[in-house]
Amino acid sequence: MTRSVDQPETPRRTSLRDEQKRLTRSRLIDAAKQLFTEQGYAPIRVDDIAAAVGCSRATFYLHFTGKPDVLRAIAEQGTLPSVRNFYEDLDHVLDTGSREEFAAWMRRAIDWFQEYKDLLPAWDEATALEPEFREVAKEGIMSLPSVMSSYLSRWPADRQDEARLRVELLVAQLERFFTRWAMQGTIDVSADEAAGVLTDIWFPALQTP
Repeated sequence: MTRSVDQPETPRRTSLRDEQKRLTRSRLIDAAKQLFTEQGYAPIRVDDIAAAVGCSRATFYLHFTGKPDVLRAIAEQGTLPSVRNFYEDLDHVLDTGSREEFAAWMRRAIDWFQEYKDLLPAWDEATALEPEFREVAKEGIMSLPSVMSSYLSRWPADRQDEARLRVELLVAQLERFFTRWAMQGTIDVSADEAAGVLTDIWFPALQTP
């Protein structure tokens, strides 16, 4: 008997095989994240990630093309959505025109770096070593101004590139500051003091003409 046109289709159930593949992929991502966090990017081999999950090297390559691909998955799963949300928040903060709100955002930015600091060295290593991942990092940074639609809308059409560059330079300075402050220990300052000085620099720099 044929199904009538108006009869809704029965939702396709996920097969056990598909669920096992999804679970294996998720476990590989989690294992890679832990290994990259604990040991950095360069020392970790595909075999190490596979062994941490209890699967073969061949199984790893059913899901990922290599280490850069699994690090990309880690970024897409957590880091990039998180940082994009953060710069959407900055867009709203700039709408207020409040220096106090901006200073509070800057303090939250430092806290965000603290949350992700254990993974940042692996990210930096991969960016330096892997041309493929360098493109991922570049795309991630260049996508941030795009989520700040209200900020960009206040800039003239012929200065849109400048507006985007200001946001990209803000991202670069925050990353560099955090690397030297929290990871290398070469800047001796409290988080609140740093947030205050960074606010002095960037609040006026991000004002629209």
